[in-house]
Amino acid sequence: MTIQIQKSFESNGKTGSLYLVGTPIGNLEDITYRAVRTLSEADIIAAEDTRQTRKLLTHFEISPSKLFSYHEHNKAASGPELIRYIIEGKNLALVSDAGLPAISDPGSDLVRLAVEQRIPVIPIPGANAALSALIVSGLPTERFQFLGFLPRESKERNSLLKLLQDEQGTLLFYESPHRVEKTLTAMQQAWGDRQVVLARELTKRHEEMIRGTIRECLFWLEEHPPLGEYCIVVSGEEQSKVKERQDAWWQALSVEEHVAYYETEESCSRKEAMKKAAGDRGISKRDIYKHLLEDGKEEG
Repeated sequence: MTIQIQKSFESNGKTGSLYLVGTPIGNLEDITYRAVRTLSEADIIAAEDTRQTRKLLTHFEISPSKLFSYHEHNKAASGPELIRYIIEGKNLALVSDAGLPAISDPGSDLVRLAVEQRIPVIPIPGANAALSALIVSGLPTERFQFLGFLPRESKERNSLLKLLQDEQGTLLFYESPHRVEKTLTAMQQAWGDRQVVLARELTKRHEEMIRGTIRECLFWLEEHPPLGEYCIVVSGEEQSKVKERQDAWWQALSVEEHVAYYETEESCSRKEAMKKAAGDRGISKRDIYKHLLEDGKEEG
């Protein structure tokens, strides 16, 4: 393993740098002074949608002539070409359509290529829709998880939601107006009727936050057809319910069956399986061993 250390955002003079520039998520005033300066000084600006970015550049009187298209459908070819430009000494600014690049967009692939080539990768912080929705949601912020867009296929989506059932931190998602009702319905079926916030048009004139239970929000959407992209903020599971579910599954098992479950289903060693079973039951591993001895399942 080779450790790579990037101590400074200054170029080494031989290669350029990759700047990840945050852009407005709705209001043009979301952008920072540093972001405008970076875009002005960059040799190349790689954009997911050049038409959208051209409007932004024009507003801030930045030449659109250095725009380069980089998106999901051309990243395999465009990525290496952009990296070559940086290696030749050019500074490249990467932007997404809105917010921070490399989050739920192909920018993360370009960052990976840059890191592999030891190119300095420099964040230019800015607005982010998910975090903006989180801080106004009224739901806990000390622990949260960002999931982006859920899978489109029902089987994959339901499988992921099931895995998240016991997550106690607040959950953050992105969703399109065409799928938000389907997504909320799937969440309700998987988790029950949790507290949720639907945030749309963030930082724009018609910014709107809809707070309530999943069921209440679904009723709201029936009367008010979804418009615009949504950030969905969902409360995590209650600790008591998580413990109740965790305690329930093994109740009908004997000690031997409990230990055997961890050996077969989770490929644990006998020793580790006994330790896990003891943890579930709130007893010591010695007590588990004693039970197995009494049942004749362990040698003395």
